Amino acid sequence: MSNGSSGPTPGFLVWRLANKWRVAVDRAVNPLGLTHAQYSLVASLHGMQRAGERPSQRQLADHTGLEALYVSKLARTLESAGLIERTRDPRDPRAMQLALTEQGQAVTRQAIAVVQELHHQLLEPLGGLDAPRTRAFTDELTTLLDAPLAPSAPNDRTTQGATP
Repeated sequence: MSNGSSGPTPGFLVWRLANKWRVAVDRAVNPLGLTHAQYSLVASLHGMQRAGERPSQRQLADHTGLEALYVSKLARTLESAGLIERTRDPRDPRAMQLALTEQGQAVTRQAIAVVQELHHQLLEPLGGLDAPRTRAFTDELTTLLDAPLAPSAPNDRTTQGATP
């Protein structure tokens, strides 16, 4: 929690909401053979492909906010499952381009529909997906995500005793 305040810190609440969301998505997409992280990858890839892109693993990592090594691991797992294909980028032989297979597209469309229902449930208390409170909430989250964060040194007195 926080020193000197009676309620939870914003960081703690963001952490709790992120965990609540991750668990809900994991449970929802599990019957389709996906985890939340895999869903994030295939759904992002689906959107990028619809926009005419064939992203590299690095581009997909940047888009999702996941570490490049983690995206590589997820991509290999999804490739083994027959959901994506990885090919060498003709412009950069070190880079791997990703694309959904036909099976991957079908599974991803199903997963997106399931997660959209979760979005509706999550945002209902704010008035629903298109409500002014939801738009304001989304704007605030975007502002926070766009703000750079630099970790403090472990012995920095400003971080001692603080929680997420």
